[in-house]
Amino acid sequence: MFTKSEMSKVEKYFQNKFSNPSLTLKEGNGKDAPAEVLLNGEFIGVVYKDEDEGEVSFDFNMSILSEDL
Repeated sequence: MFTKSEMSKVEKYFQNKFSNPSLTLKEGNGKDAPAEVLLNGEFIGVVYKDEDEGEVSFDFNMSILSEDL
């Protein structure tokens, strides 16, 4: 589960990395649900939090449908 601080840090990371302040994170539905990544309010992917042996990492997953190309 993401803390509010982690959500804010990951959101700022996305905004800086992609030079786009329109990228936002939204809490997922459920205790262990991934955070949703939105671009201009449109869902584009999810971010999972992974904790292993005291180390924390985040995994971004974005699916691209052929009809969107």
